[in-house]
Amino acid sequence: MELLFTPEFWSALLAIVVIDLVLAGDNAIVIGMAARNLPANQQKKAIIWGTVGAIVIRALATLAVVWLLKIPGLLLVGGLILVWISLKLLVQEDNHENMKASGSLGAAIWTIIVADTVMGLDNVIAVAGAAHGDFLLVIIGLIISVPIMVWGSTMILKVMERYPVVIYIGSAVLAYTAASMVTSEKFLAPFFAQYPWVKWVFIVAVVVGVLLTGRMKSQKQKRLAEQS
Repeated sequence: MELLFTPEFWSALLAIVVIDLVLAGDNAIVIGMAARNLPANQQKKAIIWGTVGAIVIRALATLAVVWLLKIPGLLLVGGLILVWISLKLLVQEDNHENMKASGSLGAAIWTIIVADTVMGLDNVIAVAGAAHGDFLLVIIGLIISVPIMVWGSTMILKVMERYPVVIYIGSAVLAYTAASMVTSEKFLAPFFAQYPWVKWVFIVAVVVGVLLTGRMKSQKQKRLAEQS
């Protein structure tokens, strides 16, 4: 119980909630598109049961990844993947054209579960990395963020569209988590423990590098879109 009152626990929990909410944008789109052809009285059921199913699978997958990240070398790999994910968050690509709306309640629920599972890989890796092997953090983070994702998914999208800085904050949290995963890797940890200043220089370099690269790519993408 003493763990619950440590700054490390609360900072990790805050990181998990921020990651869940920032990466909820794609899930909101999936939920909306999968349920849009259903009658109004069935849309709510599809959203609730589809999300419940997706969250159960995501929770199990996250717990599995938390365990897998204890294997030597996988923290480094997971951290590098998360750096790419944090960059991708800043350079949004619309990959939802092939998402078909479902005509029946069962099909809509299944679509939401499958699509969320496939698209939730980034969320799973990020949350597992931020949890630093603590299963309790994963569960509490999901309990806090899931209700917000289910009932506030549209609001989350609007906030991110209106205040782009939210996406940059989320990307910075992801980059920080990625860098922390790399510095926590078993065969690298002794070096960073011996030279803590190198650890923080590395973390700051990763965060700043991701934000600057993401901004440049995003601006380039906008210019190309305006020219075409």
